[in-house]
Amino acid sequence: MPEIGATLREARMRARIDISEIEAQTKIRAKYLRALENEEWDLLPGPTYVKSFLRTYADALHLDGRRIVEEYKLGHERLSDVELQPIVPPGRRDRPSAPRVGRLWFVGLALVVLVAALYFLGRGGGDDDGGQRAATATTEQPAAPAADGEREDGKASAGSKRKPAPKRVRLRIEPEAPVYVCLVANGSRRLIDKQVLQPGSPTETFRAKRFTMTLGNGSVILHVDGKAFDVPESSDPIGYAITPEGREALPEERRPTCGQ
Repeated sequence: MPEIGATLREARMRARIDISEIEAQTKIRAKYLRALENEEWDLLPGPTYVKSFLRTYADALHLDGRRIVEEYKLGHERLSDVELQPIVPPGRRDRPSAPRVGRLWFVGLALVVLVAALYFLGRGGGDDDGGQRAATATTEQPAAPAADGEREDGKASAGSKRKPAPKRVRLRIEPEAPVYVCLVANGSRRLIDKQVLQPGSPTETFRAKRFTMTLGNGSVILHVDGKAFDVPESSDPIGYAITPEGREALPEERRPTCGQ
């Protein structure tokens, strides 16, 4: 089986494409492209960059980027200590667990308080006169007036107005590693056309009724109407549709291709 670097170099040479042309097309620096062809993995920033660069370079040469990334993972990638650690929700990673004895003491105290409360409630409930007076007071209490814009039967009146649902959604993309992006607004307007975004360079905030996108990997944070959410970690392409009602993961056949 030919080496990864040799496969990339031979494909480029057959197509008679210079390294500088690939650099301009993929936005990947020429020294990194040469490192990929020479399989000098230590010259690249890290495994995540290597996989992203390999896929982008292979796609630019019309090769099977997914197959080349899998060959790299099988032959060169090793799980780091961080990757071997169990997945913990972000809010609980560095929070020490409370001692078991302290939790048992707290539960016991809560049970004592509950028993005492039930005891005093039982004693108070034995006074028939007091209970009857409370029931009488409850019966004679006048009904609360209907809220503004609401009928007495609890249904909204014809004059009440509901806040209209938002018609547009705001979106900003923040890459954490190099990531291929195809972003389309309202089904036809290309906002980001087959670009590889670099970490530390978030996009501007876009506004539209509907966004559809294809991401080359999961190394990105999406800011929707000011709220950020992480895309699941993945080395394979991911697609989303985002509207004012929410977001939806898209299967491969529904993802935008930006003219591919």
